[in-house]
Amino acid sequence: MSDAAGISFRMCPIGFVRTPYGDSSEVPKGPGAEHKAEGVLEIRPDLEPGLTDIEGFSHLIVLWAFDRSDGYDLLVTPPTGDRPHGLFATRVPRRPNPLAMTVVELLGRDGASLRVRGVDMLDSTPILDIKPYLSAIPADRIRRGWLDDAEARRGSPQGKSE
Repeated sequence: MSDAAGISFRMCPIGFVRTPYGDSSEVPKGPGAEHKAEGVLEIRPDLEPGLTDIEGFSHLIVLWAFDRSDGYDLLVTPPTGDRPHGLFATRVPRRPNPLAMTVVELLGRDGASLRVRGVDMLDSTPILDIKPYLSAIPADRIRRGWLDDAEARRGSPQGKSE
């Protein structure tokens, strides 16, 4: 196994997202949090041909950067937790590589702009990639680790994000 600490690479945003959230305190979090806010994924005009046929998908995976996050801890207590968990068993924004993923519902397309529902990122957040959402995993086979226990203690419905 090689030492990955010396490897680096650069990413360029493919666009930016427009959302109603100006501050992280405004984004719904914790048990039962529902992400119903609408936003627009504004893709760079030179990449618009890459959106061809995207309208056929109901949901998209948006990969984006926690661009306003700094530093990280390996043990964290997220909003839904009552004790520390390993960083990689959570979705907290402070990470060694501040990457995030959100599944959104595609509402429509206007050129290089995609109207979506389910945003949980701050306004002007850089978008790194978009992929159509596809899953072959049956819902009854998905396990949610410590989140299932935390939500059961709080009486929250299963399936909500932290």
